[in-house]
Amino acid sequence: MYRTFCAGALMLAATTAMGGTLEDVKARGSLNCGVNTGLVGFASKDSNDNWHGFDVGLCRAVAAAILGDPSAVTFHETTAASRYRALNAGEIDVLVRNTTWSFSSDVDLKVDFAGINYYDGQAFMVPKALGLSSARELDGRKICVQAETTSAQNVDEYFNRYEMTYEAVPVDGTAEAQTLYLEGVCDVYSSDASQLAAIRATFAAPSDHVLLEDIISKEPLGPVVRHGDDDWTDLVRWVLNALIAAEELGVTSANIDELRAKGTSTPEINRLLGLDGLIGEMMRLDPEWAVRAIKAGGNYGELFARHIGTNTPIGLSRGLNLQWTEGGLLYSPPFR
Repeated sequence: MYRTFCAGALMLAATTAMGGTLEDVKARGSLNCGVNTGLVGFASKDSNDNWHGFDVGLCRAVAAAILGDPSAVTFHETTAASRYRALNAGEIDVLVRNTTWSFSSDVDLKVDFAGINYYDGQAFMVPKALGLSSARELDGRKICVQAETTSAQNVDEYFNRYEMTYEAVPVDGTAEAQTLYLEGVCDVYSSDASQLAAIRATFAAPSDHVLLEDIISKEPLGPVVRHGDDDWTDLVRWVLNALIAAEELGVTSANIDELRAKGTSTPEINRLLGLDGLIGEMMRLDPEWAVRAIKAGGNYGELFARHIGTNTPIGLSRGLNLQWTEGGLLYSPPFR
């Protein structure tokens, strides 16, 4: 009796408190998602102005979960300098833009990270003609690096650690960095390894440029939401977790309808698919929210393979982004 009463009271209190961004998105009928200004493989527009990419896929999954329509997204281009301002000003509901979860970004900027969708690290790209094989050979070089980002700080700390010097060439975004790098204004371009791979894929001769093997930082990238709206944070976090868990559990965009129609002998899959439990109700969504999120673009592995995997021009291996069962760091808390 006591446990039943407490559970009911807690559910009522949670339902009463919920609202905020979720209700705004429902009323608006679309999700405002902040993305990169154009990073092939992650977030870029095609010739018809349609957005595609790994980060775009997460935006569409959130929209599908809430609104039932993966196309109900308005994409807002953000730069490293404008992204947090746009988020905190309410111009976007969620930021999905190669943004590093660090102490300062989390605590000082008063935002919340809803998880990690890509484990990255900072690297260096150089022209192959320079004949360099290690970052320890970069002493005295000119390095393009985005201003006001953790990338600039990482470069400075790395060079100080090894008592090397360099000349920083600050840039405002990937487009400017790419131009200055190709024009030879800087000898080196430093950023997240995934970003460098995406940029190199757009070059006329990608093989003329190499990514040095040295990784100089930890860059856990993830979706960001405004501080203080816990219910919205939970929703974005569990949409991401649904995509990760689906891959681990073998649920794909191709078999999900059959699994839901027949049911399974795995309780966690049944809960994920809305066949058992009240997971959707807890977030003020219907039971099939995760089904729609997964069908929007596939599970985590499908999204990765389609947009940035080894068979794409970006050519990224899973590495740390393998499932924890396969030696990687990718891990969803249980759906129970």
